[in-house]
Amino acid sequence: MENFYFYVFVIVAAVVAFLIVKKVVGCLMKSILLLVIAAALAVVYFLYFS
Repeated sequence: MENFYFYVFVIVAAVVAFLIVKKVVGCLMKSILLLVIAAALAVVYFLYFS
């Protein structure tokens, strides 16, 4: 019965780790997308308005 609790703990820990990684990657992707848009706007500004 001791092994059963160990496997349940491992499965729960894997699910929690997956959810945390998913949330961090989502936030990271939003940040990268924002930086790309800001860089594109800066390039357009300097190429066409200067």
